[in-house]
This record gives sequence, C-alpha cells and structure tokens, in this order.
Amino acid sequence: MSATDFKDGLIKEIPNLRAFAASLSGSMQLADDLVQDTLLKAWGNSEKFEPGTSLRAWLFTILRNTYYSLYRKRGREVQDSEGTYAERMATHGNQESHLDLADFRKALAKLPEEQREVLIMVGATGLSYEETAEICGVAIGTIKSRVNRARTKLAELLSIGSLDDLGPDRHSAAAIQKVASEVAGT
Repeated sequence: MSATDFKDGLIKEIPNLRAFAASLSGSMQLADDLVQDTLLKAWGNSEKFEPGTSLRAWLFTILRNTYYSLYRKRGREVQDSEGTYAERMATHGNQESHLDLADFRKALAKLPEEQREVLIMVGATGLSYEETAEICGVAIGTIKSRVNRARTKLAELLSIGSLDDLGPDRHSAAAIQKVASEVAGT
C-alpha cells in the first residue's frame, strides 16, 4: 500500500473514528483528541499495517487501546467540565413528550462497558462481527453474545415500567417502545 493510499484510507475513516471515540468517551472534545492520537500512532506505525487486512479494524484497535490507556491513567478521577455526568443525573421535566437523544444516551450509558462497546462497533459503525472480534481480541461467538445481551438490556431499559427516568407520558412510552423494538431487531 502506497503512502498516498494509506493517507487516503486514514482520511476516509475519520468520521467512523470520531463516532466510535465519541461513543466510548461521551465527549466530542475527548473524542477528537483520541482520533488525533490514533491517526498519529497509525501514521507513525504505517509499516506495521498489513495490506489486505481491514484498515478500519486496525484503526479501531488503536483507538480503543488509546482510550483504555487514557482511562486507566485517569483512574477514578471524574471530570465533568461539559456537564455530561450532571446531565445523566438530571430528571426530565413534564413538558417533554418524546424520547430524545439524551434518553437514549442515558440508557446506553447504563450498559456494561463490554456490551456498549460491541453494540456501537457492530450497530453504529457497521463493523462485522469478525472485525469487532479482532479489535476486542475475543472470539466471534463472544461478540455475538455481547451484542445480543446489549440489545436485550437496552430494549429493557427503554421500556421499563417507571418512565420517570426516560420520559413522563404516553407519547414517550410509544416512542420508547418503537426504539426498543428497532434496537431489539423485532
């Protein structure tokens, strides 16, 4: 693979990398930093990329490892300069009558990290089970199991009996049921 082809491949994957980084980190600012670090690492190690393999999977692996290294480094320190965690703790007012992105993000954030990660890789970024398994370093069956559990749990979270956390009225309930059905694949 020529340097130009490699560079073009990197540029093509930036939107997918940003989406994955944002879903992992919950912050666009941190996501952009992760993508930048990923691209720098990929460019500096371009000779390690094996032509004929998935560039996307290779880049996602670098991004994922970069994120977890940063996550471990930060330990238990909570940074909430953008109010992401405060937003998750806030309740919705009675004037809201629809399921919004914040509701979905809140439910998605409640999933275990392993399930959320693979659901985003397979469901949102369109990676295959095989590519996701390669990135995560586990068997394909494990990925399928995690995706299924994530979809089931997400559907459960979006259709819970007490809608106080996810929207207060019957219009919200209908929207939640629709999204839950789509997420569950039914």
